[in-house]
Amino acid sequence: MRKYLDIDLTGKRVTERTLEGREIAEAGRYLIAKMLLESGAHDVDPLSPENPLIFSAGPFAGTNFSNANRLSVGCRSPLTGGVKEANSGGTFGFAMGQLEIAGFTLQGAADDWVVIRIPKDGPITFEDATPYMGLGNFDCAAKLHEKYGDKISLCLCGPVGEYLGLMAGIAFSDTDNRPSRLSARGGVGAVMGVKKVKAIVIDKHKMPTVHDRKKVMTAIKDYGKRLGDSPAIKAFETTGTAMVGDLTNILGAMPVRNFSSGQLINPNDGPLKMGGDYIRELNQSRGGEIAHACMPGCQIKCSNVYVDDTGRELVSPLEYETIVLLGTNCGLSEPDDVARLNEVANDLGVDSIELGATIAVLMDAGQGAFGDTAFMDECLEDIRQGNERGRILAQGTARVGEHYGVARVPVIKKQAISAYDPRIIEVTGISMMTTAQGADHTTGNAPSYKCKDKTVEELTAESLKMQVNSAVADSFGLCVFGRSVTDDSLDLIAGAINDALATDVDADFIQNIGLETLKLEAEFNRRAGFTEDDDELPEFFRAEELPPTGRKARLTSNEVNTHLWRMIDERAN
Repeated sequence: MRKYLDIDLTGKRVTERTLEGREIAEAGRYLIAKMLLESGAHDVDPLSPENPLIFSAGPFAGTNFSNANRLSVGCRSPLTGGVKEANSGGTFGFAMGQLEIAGFTLQGAADDWVVIRIPKDGPITFEDATPYMGLGNFDCAAKLHEKYGDKISLCLCGPVGEYLGLMAGIAFSDTDNRPSRLSARGGVGAVMGVKKVKAIVIDKHKMPTVHDRKKVMTAIKDYGKRLGDSPAIKAFETTGTAMVGDLTNILGAMPVRNFSSGQLINPNDGPLKMGGDYIRELNQSRGGEIAHACMPGCQIKCSNVYVDDTGRELVSPLEYETIVLLGTNCGLSEPDDVARLNEVANDLGVDSIELGATIAVLMDAGQGAFGDTAFMDECLEDIRQGNERGRILAQGTARVGEHYGVARVPVIKKQAISAYDPRIIEVTGISMMTTAQGADHTTGNAPSYKCKDKTVEELTAESLKMQVNSAVADSFGLCVFGRSVTDDSLDLIAGAINDALATDVDADFIQNIGLETLKLEAEFNRRAGFTEDDDELPEFFRAEELPPTGRKARLTSNEVNTHLWRMIDERAN
């Protein structure tokens, strides 16, 4: 059994209900879409207390099942206006599992800013957040640990979330208690700000009770062995997500200077400084960590701890999306510059994808020069201060582009496109177009898929496959980076769910959860007023050739949606 908590912030009351069996397994992104749809959240103002903020952990949360302790956070997105599930690694989902809490919903809003305290023993309390207001995430975390000790995990609303900036995410503790793992996308941090919750402090405890512990532990070992035998997983451990930069640069699909080029350097001109191989060797030579687990028990260890030339820690992690959107897309070519900016972004608790896309749009508008780190520092300081320009910037790429009259604004559903140019990496482009989540690569990413000679129907079929598999991972608390093993191990995972929760599910149950999630999310957005037109790529992708390949986008929302929903209907039947 697990608990689900409804936390009424207005009345400072907590209502608890018990979940059993499948109710525990049907979690994460699936549960969020289902609850939001059933609650009518598509009709509420996203920046109102009536917008529920949902936290859901997967069925293996609290155990050492590798890459199975991710946490999903969801609401109606104030950035896109549609459904939003933003998930994160770290220890918060792990701690929830250890206290046998499957999930909780923040309802309403507190009268004054609070810290919610969830102890292993005793009642949940609402404490005064005054000492922590206005602090960056690192100072805030230090003060909370000073008060509550180290055997806790934190959930933080950063200073940008406090003033309802739409690029604000929600920060969580990593395995070393850094508040650097973010549910970053869609403005979920602004919703936490609406509710006046500065922090949630939860105790770590012990592995939760499971139906058959011996069998669950056997499954954990079996899954771990499969991870250890996978070449893809070994590459993540040695090079991290930054290795994707080497691939996209070669393909000519790396966003450079506001998506005006697809390649930072010619691959024949030497090592790519913004790629995984160079960053690994540089960081290792300085004494940094090249492999780091963002959540307990994870064997993938795709994170890192990046240090400067004096050995001082700059940021953990330095990852591909940030290296590109906050780096090459803004005209940067040195990883140290990106790491320093990333450190500030983490302290502010903002989505580095949205931040980088926003600054690049400003540069394209002539507000600053590409590659000008001093200009980027000024933007970040304005965002920190929340002054007039800072509050404009904090509303994200789409609104900044509109404010400054910029023609080239790389967004879909008002959310910044991730670090894959859809003129080249078309499967991911289709995923970003058709997902109800906004332009989010994690909903169905396939950067290495050879797209050029494929039909749009073939590309859409691959996108749907990736979208279902990603929805599965997001619904069961699994990291998508384990998909080389997960996708071929659904029978093992179903068996482990049965052994943990005394259920009788099979691999089809898991796949069906993924497919049903996509349908629920699409229905939410339909009720929120979205149409097929909202799935279109920005016009410049079709109008402008992308150097060095000269490719233009050939994808249209009508064609990809026609193929996609025919395929979904066929799978459903």
